[in-house]
Amino acid sequence: MKKEEQEEQSIFVEYFGSSPYVKVLDFLIGGQEFDYSMTEVARGAGVGWSAFTRIWGQLLKRGIIIPTRAIGNAKLFKLDKKNPFVEKLIRFDWELTKLETDKLLKTSMIKIRA
Repeated sequence: MKKEEQEEQSIFVEYFGSSPYVKVLDFLIGGQEFDYSMTEVARGAGVGWSAFTRIWGQLLKRGIIIPTRAIGNAKLFKLDKKNPFVEKLIRFDWELTKLETDKLLKTSMIKIRA
């Protein structure tokens, strides 16, 4: 993995690894207010198409994503924020990010005082 890619990883991906499933969830959590085509999700998450299509059915089956609308032939999807699992996942992502940010701030303050 290139250094630039490591710096761009979210806390969520750093903790849970860069599997296609985790990367897709991370992308959808980051853009939870928007809806996306399957192609946009795969590209945005940096996941190859064959791996992406294997996960997509699981996300739909579990109710993690829901269809929202169609534009031409493209169907758009987004996280189902009414799903209790998704609600907890979003909250967990936020808490994890807050925890890591607090650690970083604490470390920065110690360096400034030294």
